[in-house]
Amino acid sequence: MSDLELPIRGRTYREPEGPHSMVVRGRDIEAGLQHVAERDDCRAVAVIGLPKEDRDLSVLAGRRLFLVDSDGARLRDFAEIALRAEAEVEWIRSASPPFDRLADALLPVGAVILAAGSSSRMHGSQKLLLEFDGRPMIKSVIEAASDGGCHQILVVYSSEDVKRAVSGDAELVYNPRAETGMASSLQAGLRAMRPDMEAALVMLGDQPMVGSRTVVALLRAWRREGSRPAVAVSSGDAGRWTPPVVLARELWDELFTLEGDAGARQVLDKRPELVDVVPAPDRLDDIDTPEDYAKIVRLFPRPKPKTNH
Repeated sequence: MSDLELPIRGRTYREPEGPHSMVVRGRDIEAGLQHVAERDDCRAVAVIGLPKEDRDLSVLAGRRLFLVDSDGARLRDFAEIALRAEAEVEWIRSASPPFDRLADALLPVGAVILAAGSSSRMHGSQKLLLEFDGRPMIKSVIEAASDGGCHQILVVYSSEDVKRAVSGDAELVYNPRAETGMASSLQAGLRAMRPDMEAALVMLGDQPMVGSRTVVALLRAWRREGSRPAVAVSSGDAGRWTPPVVLARELWDELFTLEGDAGARQVLDKRPELVDVVPAPDRLDDIDTPEDYAKIVRLFPRPKPKTNH
């Protein structure tokens, strides 16, 4: 559809198969609008450098539209036309296409935080409510997903205590089959994802030291042109990976067939060609036992309150 060279997964210069987004220069917008009119599965459009003349944008109703131009007045005028056409509009004043903003707008990713485990090795404690950085550790994971740029955040839970701790910080998804293993929680989260989410970032509720830097690195790597359907962080062993992991929507149908406690690993370990592995900027320790938690507390002790003399 255009001669733009942007390293964004799934860019459209040819007729694509399946749901997709499109990046087009303003001078090519007529061809772009014709493509949208013919393809219900074109979910989002980015226009780089707006055309001088107004256009009928009615075919964009209900779709995401991202506008980039250096002329602020023209941006406002074009955005008003798009809003009247009932498009979901975002715009930025810039002389050149901003890769990260475009990728974020065209390829939204939602987070599925798995928090339905039984904490059986914590001897009666619900580990996700244990304190990390002065709050329940599940809150740290939610914050990492939010600050890292996830467009939707779901917490899959089975315990009422976890539900109360999350409160309004994320969307809650109850898993009545949590005792069957991680696969059922993953599936519950994927089913609750909004249809505009192009991928799911699967995070573990007991990895409180995974911060927003890791989330940003994973999303950027997945959105890069040529990346594989899944992107995970390195476990430290050659070629091995560990959560968090980004799972493209194209993998979800296969994930819905899984059973047991291994989650996406059941698919990805058998087919390593589906996974890119990137370094993790943060520590990846998960907390399963009292000894694990004691180690975390030693590494990150809670600051002592100041006293007045």
